[in-house]
Amino acid sequence: MNDMSPDRAISAPLGRDRPTPPRPVALTPGKLPRGMRLIGPLLVVVLWEAASRLGLLSPYTLAAPSTAVATGIAMIADGSLLPHLAASAGRAYSGLFLGVAAGPVLALTSGLTRTGEVLIDGLVQVKRAIPTLALIPLVILWLGIGEVMKIFVIFTAVLVPVYINTHAALRGIDIGHVELARTLGLTRSEFIRKVALPGALPGFFVSLRLAVTLCWTSLVVLELINAQTGIGYLMNRARDWGQTDIIVVGIFIYAALGLISDAVVRVLEARALSWRRSIGQ
Repeated sequence: MNDMSPDRAISAPLGRDRPTPPRPVALTPGKLPRGMRLIGPLLVVVLWEAASRLGLLSPYTLAAPSTAVATGIAMIADGSLLPHLAASAGRAYSGLFLGVAAGPVLALTSGLTRTGEVLIDGLVQVKRAIPTLALIPLVILWLGIGEVMKIFVIFTAVLVPVYINTHAALRGIDIGHVELARTLGLTRSEFIRKVALPGALPGFFVSLRLAVTLCWTSLVVLELINAQTGIGYLMNRARDWGQTDIIVVGIFIYAALGLISDAVVRVLEARALSWRRSIGQ
């Protein structure tokens, strides 16, 4: 028979007779050190190089990474690569700049006004459902096959994710913040500057990470259409001559630009949203 009285049970040290509550499980070990995200791509390159050296991959099917690097260095030395890279960068970043500039403006107009939502949201959703490639024949008829056509197609491709993610972030702003702004008597411009824009920033940066990659993936196809310069043009010409090393050079350039662009956006996001802590940060 247990001789512990209720008084003694109450006076017992807290936690001695009670099970210890389980510790919360961490979803991630924390923020990854710089460069850790490159382990996956580097492992693929190492396996690729090993398969090439062991004879499992024919150079006529796929050139080894070391061969492509040597070819790229030689192309830089003889001046045949950088002009094409500059031409591609000009097209890609011109369309990216226009899309990133127009997307948030349309999202704010649609998210904060009834008229804007009626006039804008439906059009963007229609464009979202239409593949970019399906618009190219019409855009060629409208704008020709020059640089304006390529920049316009990239602009429309970038615009959609920027608008959708920014618009969704605006819709997700805490209603308490909106009510507080009304209580404080903020004007429309003050509300946009102090509530709407900060609330939309997380969605905007998500869309920006998508956009910096999408502008290059759209450009690959566009540079196959009446282009005499650009990385896509180099890759298309190399395909005709069976030069897989030049094709791999182009792939490496697109991959490097994608990683660098994403890293830049991550840095900007960390600085702009330093007040927010999220999983893995």
